[in-house]
Formats: sequence, C-alpha cells, structure tokens
Amino acid sequence: MAYAPDWFARYPAIRRRVEMAFWVAVLALQATFNTLVAWVDLPRVAAWQPVVWEVSSALATGLLIPAIVAFERRVPLRWETLRTALPLHLVASLVFCVLHVAGMVLLRQAAYALVGARYGFGDWPLQLAYEYLKDVRSYALIVAALMSYRFLMLRLTGEAKLLDAPEPAPGGADAAPLPAPRPARFLVRKLRREFLVAASDIEWVQAQGNYVGLHVNGHDYLLRSTFTEFLQQLDPERFVRVHRSHAVNLDHVAEIEPLDSGDARLTMRDGSTVPCSRRHRDAIGSAALSR
Repeated sequence: MAYAPDWFARYPAIRRRVEMAFWVAVLALQATFNTLVAWVDLPRVAAWQPVVWEVSSALATGLLIPAIVAFERRVPLRWETLRTALPLHLVASLVFCVLHVAGMVLLRQAAYALVGARYGFGDWPLQLAYEYLKDVRSYALIVAALMSYRFLMLRLTGEAKLLDAPEPAPGGADAAPLPAPRPARFLVRKLRREFLVAASDIEWVQAQGNYVGLHVNGHDYLLRSTFTEFLQQLDPERFVRVHRSHAVNLDHVAEIEPLDSGDARLTMRDGSTVPCSRRHRDAIGSAALSR
C-alpha cells in the first residue's frame, strides 16, 4: 500500500492555518504588485492613495473568500453538473462583485476620512460594470484554486468508491425497489495506487461537504456521497450515528467520556477522538448493549 508522505499525517492539525496563510499571502502579493503599478502609472497621485485602494480591495476580497469556499463546496463545478452549476456560479460572481465593491468603497471612505479627504467612487452603474470585468476573473481564479486544492488533497488523502455498482432491480420500472446492497469493500485510489478497504475496518465516518471521510487504520479516504446516503449502506448493528456529522463503528470504540455539557467524547482504539452529541449519547449506549 502507498500512503501519503509522513508530513501529510500532521497536516490536518494545521490545515486551517495553512489555508488562511495562503490566501493572506496571495492577497498581500497582489495588493503590493498593484500598488507598485499604480505608483508608476499615476505619478501625480499621492503615494498613500494607491495603498488605500489596493489594501481595501484585498481586505474586501479576503472577507468574501469563506463564502466562496462554502458556496463552491455546495455547488461544485464538475463535468456532470456543469449545466446547472455554471449558471449558479455566474450569479455568484455578480453577488461577489457587488459585495466586493461595496466593502472596498466603505473601507476607502473611512480611510480618506481619517486624513480629512473624501473618496468618490463615480458613476455606480458604469463603475460596477468596470469592476465586474475584473471581479469575474478574480472569482474564477479563486474557484479554480479551490478545485485544484481539492484535487491535490484527494490525491494525497485518497479517494474511495464502491467496488461494485448496485445491480438494477429485476422486473422493470414497475417492480418494487430493492434495498441498496451493503458494500463489503471499497476501492481506494491513493498516490496512483489502488487497494481494497473492508467496510468492517472503517473506524469512523465524517461528513465533509459533498464527500464522506472514511477513517481507516489512522488514514483518511474520501468517498463522494452524502453523509445520510452513505450511512444507509452501512450495517446499522455496527455503525451508529453519534453526531450530526459523525458516525462510529462500535467495534472500534474504546471509551465513552461524558462531558459537563451533556455531550460525550468517544475515544477510539487508535487513540483518535470523535464528538458525540447529547442527542445521540443514549443511542450509542443502547446500541452497544443490544449487541
């Protein structure tokens, strides 16, 4: 089996900080470059003004990136969904432009007021059209970066899929649908290698947008499915939902630690921990006793 490099095992703990640092660095470099260009192109403008223009634009963009990340996660651009997803992203780019312009104008007005000056944006319809020509490219580049990052993470984390597609129900369209078969194994692709993962080896499952994360022997693999749909394919006597975004394999639960809030913390046999909400705390106890 081929696993991700050792450094990648430590990456989840600092992932959010790395992602934030990446966008801060990108926006800072862009603002710096654009400021230098403005100083060259507009020598008669006070030096502080291009700084305000570019920093305000970068700040407004940075504040909107989490919203773009959330939207792209809900409406991913894939070939099979392109016809419906692309128009939604075009609308989202318009919303991004309006919010970006409104945010940077407010920041510029505040900065100008601090030095006793007044900032004028000009003719709003005309300026919005001009800004949209730039913002639609910025939006597209941000989405492209998110897609590329997800692709890289899938290659390093590993992507799982059902080994065999479910067979259609016999008897034609009028026949009663058969329950979906429970997969015994999954085919995992990771770093250009393929291997099998037994369903019984899955220790816990976590919802991750349009994917579910399968935690197996200290490694994580992503399977394209909704959390609810995937849980329906697992053995209910073995897998129990313990949180709105987590389910565990009872065979791998080592300890249930009650918390003062009424929730609980599950310690798995590999030492990892999984949250358990008070809503599901009794259910896991009942399920464990009934086995």
